[in-house]
Amino acid sequence: MSSAVQKRRPPTAQQFVLEELRRAITTGELRPGGQIRQDALAARLDVSRVPLREALKTLEAEGLVVHHVHRGYFVAELSLADLEEIYRIRELLETEAVRLAVVRGEDGLVATLERIQREVERAADAGDVTAMAAANRRFHFTLIEASGMPRLVRLIGTLWDATDAYRSLYYTEVQNRELAVREHRAVISAVRHGDENAAVRELSDHRAHAVAALREVLDLE
Repeated sequence: MSSAVQKRRPPTAQQFVLEELRRAITTGELRPGGQIRQDALAARLDVSRVPLREALKTLEAEGLVVHHVHRGYFVAELSLADLEEIYRIRELLETEAVRLAVVRGEDGLVATLERIQREVERAADAGDVTAMAAANRRFHFTLIEASGMPRLVRLIGTLWDATDAYRSLYYTEVQNRELAVREHRAVISAVRHGDENAAVRELSDHRAHAVAALREVLDLE
């Protein structure tokens, strides 16, 4: 993990470790199923084992890591059935959020989506998977948050957290990055025209393509 990150440490060691662990998991630096070696990690982050253990407990509660007695902590690994269930629940919740967002027609929403989309496309062109995954999340949650339903947004966020590591795997392939760019543009067009049905349809296709690609990844591993 980059020493440069330490210059931007949050107020406490536990928060710093939590932020770094979550970043490493969601970017794929710590891969699904991989063991988290606490001694080496504590040394790399220049922290004691105490904040590391507390951060791991938090991530375990969030479902990002699992603890095996006598073996230690591992990055949570999803089965194909888990992944498909999460994406199905996302579809149900996000459909409601997106319909509300489009109907509300919040001022500046389209302009904000277009700005973030430029970040997505720059990252896609550069092959920067980490930056693309982060910009992609900002894109989707800008639209979801425009629903004006914070509890719904939090529920959807939990589902996203559980699959972030797999999303990074998806963006590793050039064709997946290019497809996501085209699909985002179609979503923006639907939102611009106030077409909630089109927005829902485009996002449904977007999720389906991701699941199909990840299904192949999970079958291979």
